[in-house]
Amino acid sequence: MARIAVLIDEMFEDVEYTQPAEAFKRKGHELVHIGLKKGIKVKGKKKGTEVTVDTAAGNASAGDYDALFIPGGYSPDHLRVDQDVLDFTKAFVRSGKPVFAICHAPQLLITADVIAGRKVTGWKSIVQDIKNAGAVYVDDAVVEDDNLLSSRGPDDLPAFIEASLKRLEG
Repeated sequence: MARIAVLIDEMFEDVEYTQPAEAFKRKGHELVHIGLKKGIKVKGKKKGTEVTVDTAAGNASAGDYDALFIPGGYSPDHLRVDQDVLDFTKAFVRSGKPVFAICHAPQLLITADVIAGRKVTGWKSIVQDIKNAGAVYVDDAVVEDDNLLSSRGPDDLPAFIEASLKRLEG
């Protein structure tokens, strides 16, 4: 089973975390929550879902994980100001292993400078940001470009989860 790194911070979109996380766990995958500081509790923006950060990004290595999951909400915007998070994200995308990004998650990918020339989707408010980063925006429920799998938002969760699980199965 896969060991999945979850990049997460305050104000993540609860459902964009909880539904994929539950689906991953049901299939036997392990989630490791990576954030700004080990041991802190971060909360979702609507339902206050609590998640404890297992490892600080500065102590995480892309080589230790099989996939990367980035939930949306305000979390990606909070995370993208941290150089350790950006370094981890960049190394992970370049590793060729699966990256699952939903809603506002491309904000982190944009700042890590890893989407130029790639096909990506995301929340409607960041469409222009995606284009300005040199990516090709595609308005579909799930967009797959090599190791990058992205979705627009909560309405796309069933398709996002299905595509992510399929990718984890190999």
